[in-house]
Amino acid sequence: MNAHDTDLTTRIVHHPYIPPAGFEAPQPGVFKASTVIFPSVAAMRSREWKDKSGYTYGLHGTPTTFILEERLCTLEGGLQCVLVPSGLAAIANVGLALLKPGDEVLIPDNAYGPGKDFAKGELARFGVTHALYDPLAPADLAARISSATRLVWLEAPGSVSMEFPDLIEQVRICRARGVITALDNTWGAGLAFQPFDLTGDGSLGVDISVQALTKYPSGGGDVLMGSAITRDAGLHMKIKLTHMRLGLGVGANDAETVLRALPSIALRYRAHDGAARALASWLQGQPAIAQVLHPALPGAPGHVHWKALCGAVNGGEGAAAGLFSVIFDARFSQPQVDAFCDSLRLFKLGYSWGGPMSLVVPYDIGSMRSRQTPHLKPGTLVRFSVGLESVEDLQRDLQQAMQQAFAAR
Repeated sequence: MNAHDTDLTTRIVHHPYIPPAGFEAPQPGVFKASTVIFPSVAAMRSREWKDKSGYTYGLHGTPTTFILEERLCTLEGGLQCVLVPSGLAAIANVGLALLKPGDEVLIPDNAYGPGKDFAKGELARFGVTHALYDPLAPADLAARISSATRLVWLEAPGSVSMEFPDLIEQVRICRARGVITALDNTWGAGLAFQPFDLTGDGSLGVDISVQALTKYPSGGGDVLMGSAITRDAGLHMKIKLTHMRLGLGVGANDAETVLRALPSIALRYRAHDGAARALASWLQGQPAIAQVLHPALPGAPGHVHWKALCGAVNGGEGAAAGLFSVIFDARFSQPQVDAFCDSLRLFKLGYSWGGPMSLVVPYDIGSMRSRQTPHLKPGTLVRFSVGLESVEDLQRDLQQAMQQAFAAR
């Protein structure tokens, strides 16, 4: 059919122009697609979506998402990656891929709350049981592994209360029992330690590493995305097939945003780390504070394990995320601590972390744990996520808020 014999709208849709090859720029192109065009029926029938050898449909990947997956594998030391709409979706993807009725999953008591809720809700409805173990006692983990245990979740450090476990010993225990390990590595981000090479000699690592890319890989507080990374082709295929059956996918513009942020992740992570340590150290000397929970500080729960795993990074300075919690002295009531949070001007009340703006959230830690926490002092816990503001400005903000809320005491 001669192009000039067709209607204008048809000619626009089927326009023959193809830009010349060879264009390169610092950032990869953004490819948006649900439909992928095939050159022939033979190509349509022969193309394989599982191995990135070609493109078949938008949910199975585009050049943009393939590039992001490969760069995330480089960041964490993995070989295969799937992208999902959030960090929680990554946890769910792994659980649904690996567990069946009659199986059991073990979860640290201080794990990310919604991940525990997923086990209590959806997994329980599917006939999968779960149990919580003491993250600071490897012997408790070992004792709880049963013939039904198929998956052990790990988290370093724990959510909100920031205990750093003996991750190496936990993985050794699970490997000796033949149980798959999955690590929530959002805090480490592939920078504090290498999840697939915990000992530095390639002999020991987790089986699966998940991240909320919402946090440090994105860095802007404006993207929701998660990843599940493996080094084992069989495990990856189980996760990938479940990923396909659930219809999980991410938007090209969100993938673009993470790709733009990745080159600066190490610089940002180190800046967050330095600012958080400075503020955490300063808060240790404040009379209103009973305890500072930051794994890089001596005396913090699990500090020795943080030092063993993360302490050699950055020329011996170690590496840690810009996240810590404090426990206000028990003489201060919950309303007083809430007033402290409300009095902050630069720290904003909001969930998540890893972005440029500092955040604060008060927690009722007692309601979040199933067992006693003797390593935590009595009082009200508040978590801080330190952004990229001036440390001096943030310190002044903390000081004025404490003066306002606690002046009478």
